[in-house]
Amino acid sequence: MEDKSIYLVLSQTGTVFSRALKFFTGAKYNHASISLSPTLDKMYSFGRLNPYNPFIGGFVEEGINVGTFKRFYKTTAMVLEVKVSEEKYNGIKSLIDYVNNNKVKFHYNYLGILCACFKKNHAPKNRFYCSQFVLACLTAFDIDNARELPKVIKPIDFMKLNNKRVIYRGVLKNYNKVII
Repeated sequence: MEDKSIYLVLSQTGTVFSRALKFFTGAKYNHASISLSPTLDKMYSFGRLNPYNPFIGGFVEEGINVGTFKRFYKTTAMVLEVKVSEEKYNGIKSLIDYVNNNKVKFHYNYLGILCACFKKNHAPKNRFYCSQFVLACLTAFDIDNARELPKVIKPIDFMKLNNKRVIYRGVLKNYNKVII
């Protein structure tokens, strides 16, 4: 079987919410998404359902030039590539498809993100904030050393993955001009 890659996108949009998170965490990046494609044409996460309303969140399919990333076009990002087996890649794809097809069962973890600001874990079933969802995708299929990452996960914690490679740093909208 041939190895495949998944892509973790750590970003900072500059929204009021992300600036508040940056204040509490001190982290350069305060959003995490996962993509199955090197073009990042589809990224998956938990975040704003509407780019103009920060108060309603859930499972989102994101893109570099759509939704929140289109609205906040100065979003900075770091993209990590992680090699995985085809079996694990397909497992992650199936998990993402399941969540996408059952969105009504999954909710944004508002209390979890608040607790995370104070280094407390709150992870009820079927509720995620962005980094929790990405971590759940990785741990469900034993990707690298993901189970060793902090339970109160921040986007920058994905830099602790052993088998990651930074493939991009910069303004997200310029990603495909540089990479592809």
